[in-house]
Amino acid sequence: MIRINDTVFDQAYFRDASDRVAAAAHLDRRAGDRFAVCFSEAQDWLAFFFAARAAGASILPLHPSTPYAAARRQAETAKCNWLFYNRLEGEPICEERSVGPGQLLQMSSGTTGEPKCIARAWSDIDNEIEHYTAAFTGPQDMTPLVACPTTHSYGLICGILVALKRGRTPAILDTGNPKFLLRKLRETERPYLISSPAVLHTLARLMPADEKIHATMTSGTLLPEPWFDQIRRKSIHMFQQYGCSEAGCIAINSEVQAANEVGYVLPRFSLRDAGSAGDPKEIAVERAGTTVETRDLGYRREDGMLVFLSRLDDLINVSGLNVYPKEVEDVVMTLEGIGDAVVFRKQDAFAGERVALLFSADRTIDRARLREWCAERLAAHQMPTEIVQVERIPRQANGKISRRDVAARYGAGEFAATQTEAA
Repeated sequence: MIRINDTVFDQAYFRDASDRVAAAAHLDRRAGDRFAVCFSEAQDWLAFFFAARAAGASILPLHPSTPYAAARRQAETAKCNWLFYNRLEGEPICEERSVGPGQLLQMSSGTTGEPKCIARAWSDIDNEIEHYTAAFTGPQDMTPLVACPTTHSYGLICGILVALKRGRTPAILDTGNPKFLLRKLRETERPYLISSPAVLHTLARLMPADEKIHATMTSGTLLPEPWFDQIRRKSIHMFQQYGCSEAGCIAINSEVQAANEVGYVLPRFSLRDAGSAGDPKEIAVERAGTTVETRDLGYRREDGMLVFLSRLDDLINVSGLNVYPKEVEDVVMTLEGIGDAVVFRKQDAFAGERVALLFSADRTIDRARLREWCAERLAAHQMPTEIVQVERIPRQANGKISRRDVAARYGAGEFAATQTEAA
């Protein structure tokens, strides 16, 4: 049973809906095919998912807001045989058939390069769910509220499938209306909110001073320190998980005390060359003889906690000195009035690379004051040399920021019309 906003869809509904999908898509004779699926309604997409998984087919879930042309491109990139776009009549895409067991297909976020298709066998998904529920028992008696896309592995696996494995009824909530989310939180006994940093931050700001959320879970990208402080104060329990498209969930923190403490590695993985605070390494995990390199820089503390520092591709090298963008963003966002910020790399003829900054605020921020604020709290090589105030920081559908995309758009002059200062 799954609740979607205010409507409950029981087992009988999904059984009948999945049977209709199986018949319309001819899953009995197309079990080896790859299906790209984009439906605007969550119950339609989930019915297709359950039918394809039961048939042992491979499925590529696409975010419901994906335009048709983009959906077709992604289907072609993933070598899908069929695209089902808001109707139970498939459009042929590719004639090449895959060999082997069915898989969950996911397009990588593309935050550090072109998106690519990641394929994980259903047996690996089942193994992840088994280890996840065994290692992370805290939410066992809580009601999961999934306020993030179920077409992404975070909402689908850790939200829906883990809840069903635990015998709980997950609720999928529309994230477009924060007041609706607050109402559902108040109506739910022991709610466990699985969402993005941006949504959690919005709710924390809107909640009355004497109100708290029973439990929150964040994933996907690290919380800026000011956001973390607000959400932590508003959460009785705060959880965080860390992973990547290729491996699924790698680590879980069941009582978050600092934003960069991403958790303890699940038993299904071994951590390769864990590094230390003074000598961080790329986070890489091994399982069944396969190594997954995350392109994340971090280390494991003596107590076993995995600490995240930065995406390797996001590091800015200023005259041989490394700048971690999050450290600069955290300082900028502690200045009163600034609500969001992103730091990115800008090429420089003298230093090789320099720090550039986009920020949004509830009013016009004096640049001299901002530069003074940063100079008191950052080293010289960390100082932003170009500063732009924008109405809104550009984020992807999953709430992540692509520094690569921001830098490209900045280089193309997209933000030139706003207030800019170059040091």
